Amino acid sequence: MASDSLNFFKVIALTLITLIAFAGNSVFCRLALKDNLIDPMSYTSIRLTAGAFVLYFIMRITTKKKSIVLKKSWTGAVSLFIYAITLSYAYQSVETGIGAVILFGAVQLTIIIFGLVDGRKLNNREWLGAMIAFLGFVYLLDPNASSASILGISLMAISGVAWGIYTISGLKGTQPLFQTYQNFVWTLPMVVIILLMNNGNEKFSYEGVFYAIMSGGITSALGYAIWYKTMKYYSHIQAAVVQLFVPIVASFGGVMLVSEPLTTELAISSLLILGGSFLLIQKKEYENLTSQSR
Repeated sequence: MASDSLNFFKVIALTLITLIAFAGNSVFCRLALKDNLIDPMSYTSIRLTAGAFVLYFIMRITTKKKSIVLKKSWTGAVSLFIYAITLSYAYQSVETGIGAVILFGAVQLTIIIFGLVDGRKLNNREWLGAMIAFLGFVYLLDPNASSASILGISLMAISGVAWGIYTISGLKGTQPLFQTYQNFVWTLPMVVIILLMNNGNEKFSYEGVFYAIMSGGITSALGYAIWYKTMKYYSHIQAAVVQLFVPIVASFGGVMLVSEPLTTELAISSLLILGGSFLLIQKKEYENLTSQSR
């Protein structure tokens, strides 16, 4: 029993680290693109490349194999790339907190829909929680409650769907570090394509490059590897909803680091989303999943 409690709190601790890393991605991206310190394509390219390099060196240090053999991982790689490129363009016009709410609201819907299609049934409490959280998401999209552009909102929603697919692709993974490394490496051919498309339109600054490297090498590469490691302890629904805590952290990051206002609308939306989340996350269900994964 004590061991189960320890395992539970260890997973919660790793999850919190992951969610802070996810929020860091939003803050870094907004810092870099709000004032055009770097163009979106260059930011995405540097971010994904930095992530691949950091994960490569970690793999070399932690594995005893002389060579690392890659397997095809196009679902994870393509969804990771689409998430990253649309996020970069969206954060040119969408504030950090609002962007994170839209992003992870779309993630939630994507994973819940997948779970329902896959035969996962929701009980009354879960339906209530999902509807309350979704209400918070819809409230933020009300033109009278948000000043975000339709294009920015649309790009952020696409980014969220892509991240939802990326999350789903890792739910049954058994080698989280290797799987994350593989996904990053397979984005590099797509990076080459957008670099060719962006030829002559690049815009760089030391700050913009720094934010891209930090996002790719630290909050993305390491954060995603930890996320893939912890996901096996969550159901589809829980994996979706637990990520809705990210907008709260990202909002405070936006206030403190990007000098963005913490609006009443964002606060109301966040409270609705958090309220719905608490109805969906229970320790008892976690313990059932833990026993099933052994």
